[in-house]
Amino acid sequence: MTDTPSDPLVTFDDVSLGYGEFTVLRGIDLRAMRGQVVAMMGGSGSGKTTLLRAMTGQLRAQAGRIRVFGQDMASLEGEPLRAVRQRMGVLFQSGALFTDLNVFENVAFPLREHTRISEQQILERVLDKLQAVGLRHAAHLRISEISGGMARRVALARAIVLEPELILYDEPFAGLDPISLGITAQLIRSLTDQLDCASILITHDVAKSFAIVDRVYLIGQGRLIAQGTPAELSASQDEYLQQFLEGRPDGPIGFHYPLTPAFERWFAARRGS
Repeated sequence: MTDTPSDPLVTFDDVSLGYGEFTVLRGIDLRAMRGQVVAMMGGSGSGKTTLLRAMTGQLRAQAGRIRVFGQDMASLEGEPLRAVRQRMGVLFQSGALFTDLNVFENVAFPLREHTRISEQQILERVLDKLQAVGLRHAAHLRISEISGGMARRVALARAIVLEPELILYDEPFAGLDPISLGITAQLIRSLTDQLDCASILITHDVAKSFAIVDRVYLIGQGRLIAQGTPAELSASQDEYLQQFLEGRPDGPIGFHYPLTPAFERWFAARRGS
């Protein structure tokens, strides 16, 4: 089964995810449509990165079904899985740039790895994407010669150089100064519109995310707490949701990491030694 233009690019149906016998999330339902910016939000350790790993096929669902581009991720491995991943772009929190390459070669890297286009076409494509993030005239600079905010934009240009249908952002606003943060947020929105792709943000930043996203999914306590537009979530009276959105120190969000069978076995072994 393949996707049609009106189908969601990403679908989770009653999905449970975890590691070994420990389940991190249960009963997750979500959709990401073409042209949408979607935010996945939640506290530290709530399972946001686990969702991203499931979308890229790094983690299989314990229960339920995950479809990306209309294909069941549980059935993909080898070349079919690689083909699905090639339709994605990923912006890692660290940027993951090659420090021994200049800005141009960092962005050109996916083109050299995955296409056979000419050097002239590579030049035009890379400069076009650098222009889109405001860094065309920084193409010759080394990564050590640019700021952290500029490096994040270089990583974004690299993520979109293959013109993906789905872009995944892992904490795209982390560590940015207010100006760089605003620039990055607007780039995510404008590039999603230009490419007519779906963009999924794993983020903690409520203010910047709510300004650009179409839909928000909030996870916590091992489940999907809330979903809706920014306006719908802002108007909700849910205690957990309001604690997260307003950053309240007290509320239903637990301080302690949950008890698991793995810990109990470890503790029993330590106590008995």
